[in-house]
Amino acid sequence: MNLHQLLQLMIEVMLPISILVGAGALWPVYYKEVSGKTLRIQLNRLVLNLFFPAILFAIAATTPITPELLSVPLLVGIGSLLSGVLLYLLLYRSPLGRGMHNGTRAALMVSGMFGNTFYVGVPVLTFLYGPDASRYAAFNDMLMTMPLVWSLGVWICTRLGPPESASLHPPIWRLMLGIAPIWAFIAGALLHMSGIVFEPLIHAARMIGQATIPVMMFVLGLSIPWRDLKPRVAILGVTAVKIVLMPVAVAAVASLLYVHNTEPQHAAVIEAGMPTMMSALILSDRFHLDTEAAALLIGWTTVLYWFSLPVTVWLMH
Repeated sequence: MNLHQLLQLMIEVMLPISILVGAGALWPVYYKEVSGKTLRIQLNRLVLNLFFPAILFAIAATTPITPELLSVPLLVGIGSLLSGVLLYLLLYRSPLGRGMHNGTRAALMVSGMFGNTFYVGVPVLTFLYGPDASRYAAFNDMLMTMPLVWSLGVWICTRLGPPESASLHPPIWRLMLGIAPIWAFIAGALLHMSGIVFEPLIHAARMIGQATIPVMMFVLGLSIPWRDLKPRVAILGVTAVKIVLMPVAVAAVASLLYVHNTEPQHAAVIEAGMPTMMSALILSDRFHLDTEAAALLIGWTTVLYWFSLPVTVWLMH
Protein backbone atom coordinates (compact mmCIF):
# COMPACT_ATOMS: atom_id res chain seq x y z
CA MET A 1 0.00 0.00 0.00
CA ASN A 2 1.45 3.33 -1.06
CA LEU A 3 1.32 6.71 0.64
CA HIS A 4 -1.67 7.85 -1.44
CA GLN A 5 -3.75 4.84 -0.34
CA LEU A 6 -2.78 5.38 3.29
CA LEU A 7 -3.91 8.98 2.96
CA GLN A 8 -7.23 7.75 1.55
CA LEU A 9 -7.58 5.41 4.52
CA MET A 10 -7.13 8.33 6.89
CA ILE A 11 -9.63 10.52 5.04
CA GLU A 12 -12.32 7.98 4.21
CA VAL A 13 -12.23 5.85 7.37
CA MET A 14 -10.30 7.45 10.19
CA LEU A 15 -11.65 11.00 9.72
CA PRO A 16 -15.40 10.19 9.94
CA ILE A 17 -14.84 7.83 12.86
CA SER A 18 -12.78 10.50 14.63
CA ILE A 19 -15.52 13.08 14.09
CA LEU A 20 -18.18 10.74 15.55
CA VAL A 21 -15.99 9.82 18.53
CA GLY A 22 -15.21 13.51 19.08
CA ALA A 23 -18.91 14.36 18.95
CA GLY A 24 -19.59 11.76 21.62
CA ALA A 25 -16.82 13.21 23.78
CA LEU A 26 -18.15 16.76 23.53
CA TRP A 27 -21.89 16.00 23.74
CA PRO A 28 -22.17 15.83 27.57
CA VAL A 29 -20.30 19.12 27.84
CA TYR A 30 -22.92 21.06 25.88
CA TYR A 31 -26.07 18.99 26.50
CA LYS A 32 -26.34 18.30 30.21
CA GLU A 33 -30.05 17.42 30.41
CA VAL A 34 -29.10 13.70 30.31
CA SER A 35 -25.91 12.37 31.86
CA GLY A 36 -23.30 10.89 29.57
CA LYS A 37 -23.56 7.54 31.35
CA THR A 38 -27.35 7.37 30.94
CA LEU A 39 -27.09 8.33 27.29
CA ARG A 40 -24.39 5.69 26.73
CA ILE A 41 -26.49 2.96 28.34
CA GLN A 42 -29.63 3.82 26.37
CA LEU A 43 -27.85 4.09 23.02
CA ASN A 44 -26.08 0.79 23.73
CA ARG A 45 -29.44 -0.87 24.30
CA LEU A 46 -30.83 0.62 21.10
CA VAL A 47 -27.91 -0.67 19.05
CA LEU A 48 -27.69 -4.12 20.65
CA ASN A 49 -31.42 -4.79 20.39
CA LEU A 50 -32.30 -3.18 17.05
CA PHE A 51 -29.58 -1.82 14.77
CA PHE A 52 -26.89 -4.47 15.33
CA PRO A 53 -29.24 -7.48 15.00
CA ALA A 54 -30.62 -5.99 11.79
CA ILE A 55 -27.25 -5.63 10.06
CA LEU A 56 -26.12 -9.07 11.24
CA PHE A 57 -29.28 -10.63 9.85
CA ALA A 58 -28.74 -8.93 6.49
CA ILE A 59 -25.09 -10.06 6.27
CA ALA A 60 -25.75 -13.64 7.38
CA ALA A 61 -28.73 -13.97 5.00
CA THR A 62 -26.57 -13.10 1.97
CA THR A 63 -23.23 -14.74 2.82
CA PRO A 64 -22.18 -18.29 1.85
CA ILE A 65 -20.26 -20.00 4.63
CA THR A 66 -16.88 -21.21 3.37
CA PRO A 67 -13.71 -22.58 5.02
CA GLU A 68 -11.85 -19.42 3.99
CA LEU A 69 -14.43 -17.24 5.70
CA LEU A 70 -14.28 -19.37 8.86
CA SER A 71 -10.51 -18.93 8.99
CA VAL A 72 -11.09 -15.37 10.24
CA PRO A 73 -12.78 -16.27 13.56
CA LEU A 74 -10.42 -19.23 13.90
CA LEU A 75 -7.28 -17.10 13.64
CA VAL A 76 -8.59 -14.20 15.71
CA GLY A 77 -9.79 -16.68 18.34
CA ILE A 78 -6.32 -18.23 18.56
CA GLY A 79 -4.86 -14.74 18.86
CA SER A 80 -7.26 -13.90 21.70
CA LEU A 81 -6.31 -17.05 23.60
CA LEU A 82 -2.58 -16.42 23.14
CA SER A 83 -3.05 -12.83 24.30
CA GLY A 84 -5.01 -14.10 27.30
CA VAL A 85 -2.12 -16.35 28.35
CA LEU A 86 0.38 -13.50 27.98
CA LEU A 87 -1.84 -11.04 29.85
CA TYR A 88 -2.37 -13.53 32.67
CA LEU A 89 1.38 -13.89 33.06
CA LEU A 90 1.89 -10.11 32.95
CA LEU A 91 -0.93 -9.17 35.31
CA TYR A 92 -0.91 -12.08 37.76
CA ARG A 93 2.63 -13.43 37.63
CA SER A 94 4.93 -10.47 36.95
CA PRO A 95 5.96 -7.19 38.60
CA LEU A 96 3.57 -5.33 36.23
CA GLY A 97 0.57 -6.53 38.22
CA ARG A 98 2.15 -6.47 41.66
CA GLY A 99 -0.09 -4.79 44.22
CA MET A 100 -2.92 -4.49 41.69
CA HIS A 101 -6.47 -5.32 42.79
CA ASN A 102 -7.94 -8.47 41.22
CA GLY A 103 -10.85 -6.42 39.90
CA THR A 104 -8.37 -4.31 37.94
CA ARG A 105 -6.40 -7.32 36.74
CA ALA A 106 -9.49 -9.14 35.48
CA ALA A 107 -10.85 -6.01 33.79
CA LEU A 108 -7.56 -5.41 31.98
CA MET A 109 -7.19 -9.07 30.98
CA VAL A 110 -10.65 -9.28 29.40
CA SER A 111 -10.26 -5.84 27.81
CA GLY A 112 -6.91 -6.82 26.32
CA MET A 113 -8.17 -10.06 24.80
CA PHE A 114 -11.15 -8.88 22.79
CA GLY A 115 -11.35 -6.08 20.25
CA ASN A 116 -13.93 -3.80 18.68
CA THR A 117 -13.95 -6.08 15.65
CA PHE A 118 -17.31 -5.08 14.16
CA TYR A 119 -17.92 -1.39 14.85
CA VAL A 120 -14.37 -0.38 13.91
CA GLY A 121 -13.64 -3.48 11.84
CA VAL A 122 -16.37 -3.00 9.22
CA PRO A 123 -15.33 0.48 7.97
CA VAL A 124 -11.65 -0.52 7.92
CA LEU A 125 -12.18 -3.87 6.16
CA THR A 126 -14.68 -2.54 3.61
CA PHE A 127 -12.24 0.19 2.68
CA LEU A 128 -9.45 -2.34 2.18
CA TYR A 129 -11.38 -5.22 0.57
CA GLY A 130 -14.72 -3.86 -0.65
CA PRO A 131 -18.33 -3.87 0.66
CA ASP A 132 -18.53 -7.67 1.01
CA ALA A 133 -15.67 -7.62 3.54
CA SER A 134 -18.20 -6.78 6.26
CA ARG A 135 -18.79 -10.55 6.38
CA TYR A 136 -15.37 -11.04 7.96
CA ALA A 137 -16.26 -8.75 10.85
CA ALA A 138 -19.75 -10.21 11.27
CA PHE A 139 -18.68 -13.86 11.31
CA ASN A 140 -15.74 -13.08 13.58
CA ASP A 141 -18.01 -11.29 16.03
CA MET A 142 -20.65 -14.03 16.09
CA LEU A 143 -18.47 -17.15 15.93
CA MET A 144 -15.51 -15.96 18.02
CA THR A 145 -15.92 -12.75 19.99
CA MET A 146 -19.39 -13.17 21.51
CA PRO A 147 -19.11 -16.89 22.37
CA LEU A 148 -15.67 -16.40 23.95
CA VAL A 149 -16.57 -13.17 25.75
CA TRP A 150 -19.68 -14.66 27.34
CA SER A 151 -17.99 -17.93 28.29
CA LEU A 152 -14.25 -17.51 28.86
CA GLY A 153 -14.61 -13.77 29.46
CA VAL A 154 -17.26 -14.32 32.14
CA TRP A 155 -15.10 -17.05 33.69
CA ILE A 156 -12.16 -14.62 33.91
CA CYS A 157 -14.36 -11.96 35.52
CA THR A 158 -15.82 -14.30 38.12
CA ARG A 159 -12.84 -16.57 38.83
CA LEU A 160 -9.89 -14.21 38.50
CA GLY A 161 -11.69 -11.09 39.68
CA PRO A 162 -12.51 -10.03 43.26
CA PRO A 163 -14.18 -12.54 45.61
CA GLU A 164 -17.57 -10.83 45.35
CA SER A 165 -17.67 -11.51 41.60
CA ALA A 166 -17.68 -15.30 42.08
CA SER A 167 -21.26 -15.26 43.36
CA LEU A 168 -22.41 -13.45 40.21
CA HIS A 169 -21.58 -16.30 37.80
CA PRO A 170 -24.74 -16.88 35.72
CA PRO A 171 -25.41 -19.96 33.54
CA ILE A 172 -23.88 -19.43 30.09
CA TRP A 173 -27.00 -20.64 28.32
CA ARG A 174 -29.07 -17.98 30.09
CA LEU A 175 -26.67 -15.27 28.95
CA MET A 176 -26.73 -16.52 25.35
CA LEU A 177 -30.53 -16.67 25.27
CA GLY A 178 -30.69 -12.96 26.05
CA ILE A 179 -28.32 -11.74 23.31
CA ALA A 180 -30.45 -10.55 20.39
CA PRO A 181 -27.61 -10.21 17.83
CA ILE A 182 -26.80 -13.92 18.10
CA TRP A 183 -30.37 -14.94 17.30
CA ALA A 184 -30.58 -12.46 14.41
CA PHE A 185 -27.35 -13.88 12.98
CA ILE A 186 -28.63 -17.46 13.32
CA ALA A 187 -31.92 -16.52 11.66
CA GLY A 188 -30.09 -14.92 8.75
CA ALA A 189 -27.77 -17.91 8.32
CA LEU A 190 -30.71 -20.34 8.38
CA LEU A 191 -32.55 -18.23 5.81
CA HIS A 192 -29.51 -18.33 3.52
CA MET A 193 -29.08 -22.10 3.92
CA SER A 194 -32.77 -22.67 3.17
CA GLY A 195 -32.33 -21.13 -0.27
CA ILE A 196 -35.23 -18.76 0.33
CA VAL A 197 -34.57 -15.24 -0.91
CA PHE A 198 -36.78 -12.59 0.67
CA GLU A 199 -35.10 -9.47 -0.61
CA PRO A 200 -37.53 -6.88 0.86
CA LEU A 201 -36.82 -8.14 4.39
CA ILE A 202 -33.05 -8.23 3.79
CA HIS A 203 -33.14 -4.73 2.28
CA ALA A 204 -35.12 -3.41 5.27
CA ALA A 205 -32.71 -5.02 7.74
CA ARG A 206 -29.72 -3.62 5.88
CA MET A 207 -31.18 -0.11 5.89
CA ILE A 208 -32.00 -0.25 9.62
CA GLY A 209 -28.57 -1.64 10.40
CA GLN A 210 -26.78 1.26 8.71
CA ALA A 211 -27.18 3.22 11.94
CA THR A 212 -25.12 0.68 13.91
CA ILE A 213 -21.60 1.96 13.32
CA PRO A 214 -22.23 5.76 13.48
CA VAL A 215 -24.19 5.42 16.73
CA MET A 216 -21.60 3.14 18.32
CA MET A 217 -18.74 5.43 17.34
CA PHE A 218 -20.66 8.24 19.07
CA VAL A 219 -21.10 5.96 22.11
CA LEU A 220 -17.38 5.21 22.02
CA GLY A 221 -16.72 8.93 22.46
CA LEU A 222 -19.11 8.96 25.42
CA SER A 223 -17.36 5.96 27.00
CA ILE A 224 -13.76 7.19 27.04
CA PRO A 225 -12.69 9.10 30.19
CA TRP A 226 -10.85 11.77 28.23
CA ARG A 227 -9.69 13.81 31.24
CA ASP A 228 -8.07 10.77 32.86
CA LEU A 229 -6.06 9.55 29.87
CA LYS A 230 -2.72 9.81 31.60
CA PRO A 231 0.09 7.35 30.80
CA ARG A 232 0.12 4.38 33.18
CA VAL A 233 2.58 1.53 32.78
CA ALA A 234 0.04 -1.28 33.22
CA ILE A 235 -2.52 0.28 30.86
CA LEU A 236 0.06 0.98 28.17
CA GLY A 237 1.52 -2.52 28.57
CA VAL A 238 -1.87 -4.15 27.96
CA THR A 239 -2.47 -1.70 25.09
CA ALA A 240 0.75 -2.91 23.43
CA VAL A 241 -0.40 -6.52 23.74
CA LYS A 242 -3.80 -5.67 22.24
CA ILE A 243 -2.91 -3.57 19.21
CA VAL A 244 0.68 -4.69 18.51
CA LEU A 245 1.46 -8.19 19.76
CA MET A 246 -1.93 -9.76 19.04
CA PRO A 247 -1.93 -9.00 15.28
CA VAL A 248 1.70 -10.14 15.10
CA ALA A 249 0.72 -13.43 16.77
CA VAL A 250 -2.20 -13.92 14.37
CA ALA A 251 0.03 -13.20 11.37
CA ALA A 252 2.51 -15.83 12.64
CA VAL A 253 -0.22 -18.43 13.20
CA ALA A 254 -1.69 -17.72 9.75
CA SER A 255 1.71 -18.32 8.16
CA LEU A 256 1.96 -21.66 9.97
CA LEU A 257 -1.57 -22.86 9.14
CA TYR A 258 -1.91 -21.57 5.57
CA VAL A 259 0.62 -21.99 2.77
CA HIS A 260 -0.56 -18.85 0.99
CA ASN A 261 -2.15 -16.06 3.00
CA THR A 262 -5.11 -14.63 1.10
CA GLU A 263 -7.65 -11.90 1.82
CA PRO A 264 -9.40 -13.66 4.77
CA GLN A 265 -6.11 -14.23 6.57
CA HIS A 266 -5.12 -10.61 6.02
CA ALA A 267 -8.53 -9.57 7.34
CA ALA A 268 -7.92 -11.71 10.45
CA VAL A 269 -4.68 -9.85 11.16
CA ILE A 270 -6.46 -6.51 10.79
CA GLU A 271 -9.26 -7.72 13.09
CA ALA A 272 -6.77 -8.90 15.70
CA GLY A 273 -5.32 -5.41 16.05
CA MET A 274 -8.61 -3.64 16.73
CA PRO A 275 -8.94 -1.47 19.86
CA THR A 276 -10.65 -2.84 22.96
CA MET A 277 -14.32 -3.77 22.68
CA MET A 278 -16.85 -1.55 24.44
CA SER A 279 -18.48 -4.62 25.99
CA ALA A 280 -15.54 -4.54 28.41
CA LEU A 281 -17.43 -1.81 30.27
CA ILE A 282 -20.57 -3.96 30.39
CA LEU A 283 -18.62 -6.89 31.81
CA SER A 284 -16.83 -4.69 34.33
CA ASP A 285 -20.10 -3.13 35.52
CA ARG A 286 -21.90 -6.45 35.71
CA PHE A 287 -19.21 -8.32 37.63
CA HIS A 288 -17.99 -5.50 39.90
CA LEU A 289 -14.60 -5.10 38.26
CA ASP A 290 -12.58 -1.92 37.77
CA THR A 291 -14.67 -0.03 35.21
CA GLU A 292 -12.21 2.87 35.23
CA ALA A 293 -9.39 0.57 34.10
CA ALA A 294 -11.57 -0.89 31.33
CA ALA A 295 -12.57 2.61 30.17
CA LEU A 296 -8.94 3.78 30.19
CA LEU A 297 -7.89 0.79 28.10
CA ILE A 298 -10.68 1.50 25.62
CA GLY A 299 -9.43 5.07 25.42
CA TRP A 300 -5.74 4.31 25.00
CA THR A 301 -6.22 1.47 22.49
CA THR A 302 -8.59 3.66 20.45
CA VAL A 303 -6.27 6.67 20.41
CA LEU A 304 -3.12 4.67 19.62
CA TYR A 305 -4.94 2.50 17.10
CA TRP A 306 -4.95 5.39 14.64
CA PHE A 307 -1.16 5.16 14.64
CA SER A 308 -0.89 1.35 14.60
CA LEU A 309 -3.46 0.79 11.83
CA PRO A 310 -1.54 2.55 9.01
CA VAL A 311 1.62 0.69 10.00
CA THR A 312 -0.17 -2.68 10.05
CA VAL A 313 -1.84 -2.05 6.68
CA TRP A 314 1.41 -0.82 5.13
CA LEU A 315 3.36 -3.87 6.33
CA MET A 316 0.70 -6.29 5.07
CA HIS A 317 0.15 -4.72 1.69
